[in-house]
Amino acid sequence: MNHLVAKIHPADNVLVALTDLPTGTPVTWDGVTVTTTEKIPAKHKLALRAFAPGDEITMYGVLVGRVAAPVGQGGLLTTANLTHATDAYQEGRHPHHWAQPDVTQFAGRTFMGFHRADGRVGTANYWLVIPLVFCENRNIQVLEEALVNELGYARRKSYQPQTQALLALLHAGKSVEEILATDLHAAESSQQKAKPFPNVDGIRFLSHEGGCGGIRQDAQSLCGLLAGYITHPNVAGATVLSLGCQNAQASMLQDEITRRDPHFSKPLFILDQQTIGTEEALVSTALRQTFAGLMLANQQQRRPAPLSKLTIGLECGGSDGFSGISANPAVGHVSDLLVALGGSVILAEFPELCGVEQEIVNRAVDHETAQRFTSLMKAYGDSAVAVGSGFDSNPSPGNIRDGLITDAMKSAGAARKGGSSPVVAVLDYPELVTKPGLNLLCTPGNDVESTTAEVGSGANVVLFTTGLGTPTGNPIAPVVKISSNTKLAQRMPDIIDVNTGTVIDGAETIEQAGARILDYVIQVASGLEVSAVRHGQTDFIPWKRGVSL
Repeated sequence: MNHLVAKIHPADNVLVALTDLPTGTPVTWDGVTVTTTEKIPAKHKLALRAFAPGDEITMYGVLVGRVAAPVGQGGLLTTANLTHATDAYQEGRHPHHWAQPDVTQFAGRTFMGFHRADGRVGTANYWLVIPLVFCENRNIQVLEEALVNELGYARRKSYQPQTQALLALLHAGKSVEEILATDLHAAESSQQKAKPFPNVDGIRFLSHEGGCGGIRQDAQSLCGLLAGYITHPNVAGATVLSLGCQNAQASMLQDEITRRDPHFSKPLFILDQQTIGTEEALVSTALRQTFAGLMLANQQQRRPAPLSKLTIGLECGGSDGFSGISANPAVGHVSDLLVALGGSVILAEFPELCGVEQEIVNRAVDHETAQRFTSLMKAYGDSAVAVGSGFDSNPSPGNIRDGLITDAMKSAGAARKGGSSPVVAVLDYPELVTKPGLNLLCTPGNDVESTTAEVGSGANVVLFTTGLGTPTGNPIAPVVKISSNTKLAQRMPDIIDVNTGTVIDGAETIEQAGARILDYVIQVASGLEVSAVRHGQTDFIPWKRGVSL
């Protein structure tokens, strides 16, 4: 990289603008000077040579698009002159060699976690309150109102004092203009009640819209996901509310729990409203049992654990044209470091692996693993086409505005989160990770659906890269928000935890940024709160296995 442009792979035929390039700006790469023929916004791509319709555009060393209209040398690539295109792939694997990174600086390091009976280690200690069906969401809300504030777990900033201040101005006869000009920061309140259970990080309420209606497979998948959360190492126990007549029966949930943990021993309270009767009886029983569960959970304490007990989910959302050259490869280095240390990582978002399938196939440890990946990818792609869509519809308006103008371009950068280690397993949603190394999990590209799934499959920390900014969090696993550019980190410091814009700025290498992220992960796994936790951002959206990109 230089201070104006970057070329990601030697085979690429476009450059990435690292800053806004006015018309007539000369840029040089490998002895070739190209003069921009129009303004090239930062994060966007300029042509190294003239392209005619039908020509292929290569980034990250792979095909990411096909030219639809002539582009002169030094011109800007846009959705008007470039369309999505990818290379074909096959199940046959080509040789893949993984050069393990040097992990000397992390050898012998530990984090302070919660050790569970199944041998896994949590990075947090939560109690769950879960509805088996959407009919119980109101009762879940009642329980939340009864428990959270009184037990000192309210995390969201209260804006009630600001409303009270506005009412005072109204009663004082202030005008609309005076109210609009009022600074309300002085009215903020940060009072919080003391926590009687200091070893319990919180109570999480997993409301959802599933459990009945739909198809039986939806109920089975939902129970599998909920079982993944209940058996998760970051969870001490759970209270489950069932209406009684729904598709997602309590017995189905218990079967899924046993499938994941045959010797499950955490406290689990399942209440059936149609058996118990009145709302008051149901809620009072749930309150007593949950309170008793919190007393048991509070007996857990953090103890040292090796880094091999970490399972990191890899996620991106609100990506930009810098994500694939700073944040994602830095996270990819973290992935390789953790795999070399004996830990597990989860790469998901199958629509965002479109175009790099052959690389994934080549990295599979055996033919069966490669075959399962190609089978799931084909089925997913076919399901999108069947409803008149496709992976090419994946980039959002924000992605396109900030330089990711085809799905293949977005995918080639997104896949770099997975580093270069072998693929040891391919999992279908909502299966559990059981092997150390790089695991692939079939999920949508939707940020929250994918993050929800990765945690359900065992991720006890999630690394979430973003170029545009997103507050996404998770109920039970810390979601570390990693900025691809320094401007975002400065503009939204309340949601960004780590800035890798230093790579774009030339202040740090990918390897240095990755090592810094892993250092931060160790602190987070030991109890350091990330921004999403501080804000009470607990996004939870189960995937109904329909077409979601």
